[in-house]
Amino acid sequence: MQKIEHIGIAVRNITESNKLFAKLLNTEHYKMEEVESEGVVTSFFQIGDVKIELLQATKESSAIHSFIEKKGEGMHHIAFAVEDVNIELARLKAAGFDAIHHEAKDGADGKVIAFLHPKSTHSVLTEICSDKDVSK
Repeated sequence: MQKIEHIGIAVRNITESNKLFAKLLNTEHYKMEEVESEGVVTSFFQIGDVKIELLQATKESSAIHSFIEKKGEGMHHIAFAVEDVNIELARLKAAGFDAIHHEAKDGADGKVIAFLHPKSTHSVLTEICSDKDVSK
């Protein structure tokens, strides 16, 4: 693992949440992007070397919709930057971690991603990510 890449926060209304986090962080979001395969729209704030990713569900079948229905708005996941998602995923699976994804898939902000199941990480949903041009 190289660093914390971003912290994901599930929100009901991304427009209102962008306003709140702009005030809180004293900076505007730099990008909004829809990830259709995950049923979310995302918004990113850069704070030093770490990003804050707001996630709003775009359909009821998305994991973010389910999360908010069960737990309400709040911290959803922590993402770690890695050199290559597929290599790191293989290492983590060999070390006994349960994976939600078995290979890298496209994510937001120019990344490929994979998630580890929270049951193997003390209830912390953990994402690993790398730049799309690295993990293919």
